[in-house]
Order: sequence, then C-alpha cells, then structure tokens
Amino acid sequence: MRVILIFCFACLANLAVAQTGYKINFKVNGWKDTIVYLGHYYSDQTYLKDTAYVNDNGEFFFDNKNTLPQGVYFLVKKTKSGNTKIFDFMVGKYQFFTLETSKPDFIENMKVIGDEDNKLYFDNVAYNIERNKEVAPLTKILKDSTLQEDLKKESRDAFAKINDKVMEHQRELIAKYPTTMTARLLKASMPVKIPDPPKKANGNIDSTFQLRYYREHFFDNLDLSDDALIRLPQPLYKEKLKEYLEKLFIPQPDSITNAINHIVQKAKPNRETYKYLIWNCMSMYQLPEIMGLDEVFVNLYDQYFKSGEMDFWVNAKIKENLKEYADKIRSSMIGRPGANLIMQDANLQPKSMYDIKAKYTVLFIFRPDCGHCREETPKLIDFYTKNKSKFNLEVFAVSTDTSMKKMRDFIKEFKTPWITVDGPRSYINTHFMKLYHADTTPTIYILDDKKKIIAKKLPVRQLEDFLTKHEKMVQIKAGKKVAGSEKAQGK
Repeated sequence: MRVILIFCFACLANLAVAQTGYKINFKVNGWKDTIVYLGHYYSDQTYLKDTAYVNDNGEFFFDNKNTLPQGVYFLVKKTKSGNTKIFDFMVGKYQFFTLETSKPDFIENMKVIGDEDNKLYFDNVAYNIERNKEVAPLTKILKDSTLQEDLKKESRDAFAKINDKVMEHQRELIAKYPTTMTARLLKASMPVKIPDPPKKANGNIDSTFQLRYYREHFFDNLDLSDDALIRLPQPLYKEKLKEYLEKLFIPQPDSITNAINHIVQKAKPNRETYKYLIWNCMSMYQLPEIMGLDEVFVNLYDQYFKSGEMDFWVNAKIKENLKEYADKIRSSMIGRPGANLIMQDANLQPKSMYDIKAKYTVLFIFRPDCGHCREETPKLIDFYTKNKSKFNLEVFAVSTDTSMKKMRDFIKEFKTPWITVDGPRSYINTHFMKLYHADTTPTIYILDDKKKIIAKKLPVRQLEDFLTKHEKMVQIKAGKKVAGSEKAQGK
C-alpha cells in the first residue's frame, strides 16, 4: 500500500510540474453582472490582456493554455464612466491561484489562496500601509515651516528609524524568497550601497573608486536579463538604463557606445530583455538632447541591425527605416566633412557652399512659410550683423520649398544679407536632406574653414556662445601642441 501511495503522490507531483498555461480565479464580494479585464504593464505603457464576465456571486476567472509572462498585472473594471483600475497583483512562476476580496478596501480585505508570491506581495503592502500611518504625524511636523529645525530633530530621527525598519523588512523578504516576483520587484528598487574609498599606497584617497564601483555594480539589484522587470508599475528598467548612461559616463559617442555594449552582455541571455535594451538605447539616442550623441544611434544600428544580429525579431521594413535614418545621421555627424551643396540662388545662378572662404560657414536649412523659421530668421540676422567680422563667418541658407517665388518673397521680406539658395534646384545628384539631417526646420549646422562639421541643430541663441567656446578650445589645443612640440625638441 505504501508503494502505491508513493506512486500516486509522484504522479500528482509530475502533473503539477507539467502544468502549463494559467488560470487566475477571482471573487469580489459585492460585484455582479459586469465585465472585467486583465491588464499588465510594459515599460511605461499598459495593455489589456484578457476579458472575463463577473457572475452574480462576484466570481470570474482568466485562463489560457499559454503561460503569462511574469510581471505585475492589474484588474480593470468596466464602468459607465470608463475603465477603472482596481488593484495590482503578482504573476510569477505559479499561475494557478485565487484572489478573493471585497469593497471598499480591496487590499485590506484581500485573501490569497494557492500562491505564496501574492501572499508576500499583499502582506508587504499591508505592512507598508501600517508604517505610513506611523510616519504621517511625523511628516506633518517636518513640513511645518513655523517650527524651528531643532524642534524637528526628534521627529526626523523617528522617521529615519521607521524607514530603516521598512528597508530591513524588505531585505529579509528578499533574502528568504529571492525567486518570487515580489522579491525581484523590491530588490530592483533597492539602492546600491557604495563602500568608502580606499587609500592608495601614498596615503591619498582613491578619488575615482566610488564612481568606478558604482558603474560596475549599478545593476547588482536589477537583473538586466529578467524580462519580468520590464512589466512593473514604474518603468524602472528603462529609468535605470537612462540614469546609468546619462549620469555615469562622459557624454561622448564612443564612451556611451562602449557602456551600452557592456550592459548588453548582461541582457543578452534573454531575447526579450536583449531586444528591449537595444531598442530603448536606440530610442534614447535617436534625438538626443546633447549635440553629437546621435552618433550612438548609428553605432548601434551598425552593430545590432545592419549586422543581422536583431533579425530574430525585427522585420525588413523596420530594418530599412532604421538604415535610412542612420544613413542621414551618418552623413552629417560632428567631426566629419560636410558635403558640398550647389543650388540656384534667386537669380537662377549656381552657388556652391564650398566657394565660401570664411572661417566658419553657418548652414541654415529653412522653409519660407515655416512659423519657427520666420521667428528665428530675424535673430539670425542680428547674430550675423554683430558677429560676421568677429568670427569671420558666412551664412549659406537653403530653402526646402520648391517654389522660387516663396524664396524670393522671403528674402525680400526679411532682407536677408547672406547667400540663399533653393534646395530642390540642385546641381548635385544626392538630395541635400540625405546629406544634412534636417527632419525639422529650421536646422543649423556650423562648418569650419575645412568644411568639417563642428556643430549641428543649435538654436540661434546658442551660436555666439558656441563659437566663443569653440575658439577658446581651439586655442587651448593649439597651445598644448606647441608646448608638446617644444618639449619633444628639448626646448
């Protein structure tokens, strides 16, 4: 008999392991005759996954033969005024369980059956609610501007103790149940503890230690290969990527590209996180705030899309669009020679940008009836009048409109003192928009005397400041070269 019982238990265990798909049962006392939805988070978006109907007993369920991707999900109720999110819950490894609750406080009345993960989650929420009640009067005191700082010390200390208590509670939960969705969510939000810097052999503090340590351990608490962390109420995965790249590295294309390639290796074991990380970085540097960092977009396209590395999920159309955009940036990256432009001016005469002998050429790409162009043009005229001789510069303005009349009217209206040409009336084979990335107008490029691009997409108000700083930088570099040369010659 004992052998038979063991055999039966073994069969049941194997059945549980082999169980696939999901079935999540709900009972909400007081609900009936309504439609509800199963929703989930993905990065900074939300999506509805499944639909169910609530019976007269408040019971409903969601099920499918395919297992749900792990993450934080939520229940949505359809109402007369629209869809209303009711509460979040965990979907981890075990996806056959029951959640039972009632109005008005769904969280406080929650009962979890058959799932340790959600039991942990709702217990932790309840724990935090109690701690928030404890800190509420302390917060009121700390926000009271009529009280002196020394009178707030006791409240501040009490607040810190409660906060330490919460953090310790979370650390214990993470240590005891590390593989649960609840623990992974809490851990991902934990800050990295940075040790004090060591002393060098000469007794001095290693001033770069903490930055290097923080870089190396930045993702210790957030597993970049765990796609469940993409499905959180807060887009923590995306935010941490942004913080890592924007705050811990010099904003230079090579530095940022190398940093991305480093963390890609952490995400690569999981195809979902692999493509998510790459795509987010591409988006981040498609239109970067810092000038010149769009080169990162080109680097990533070449390495991960042009190479075929991402062919497992990206289709030919998207790949072609990425290529087209990357090539636009590639042809007009900072540090590269700018292509020559030869177009007709208002007198139908060819004008070549390379014929400009000034120290700096300001390429101004505009559309005559563009509102922003019309706002920026008077500012550019003022800048040009004040700084033409100071910086030895010339403006080469390219109208994107096919109408020569519009261009002539624009010149007449604003009395533009520089060279203006009609872009479509070109003497070069390649369209100028493929040579100089200008998806919006106006777009400004600055080229030096060798027609190398030194700045792009600057607003007019920054031109004088940029050229002033550029001139100083050139002088500093020239001085270093002279000093280095003299040292080499033993002078």
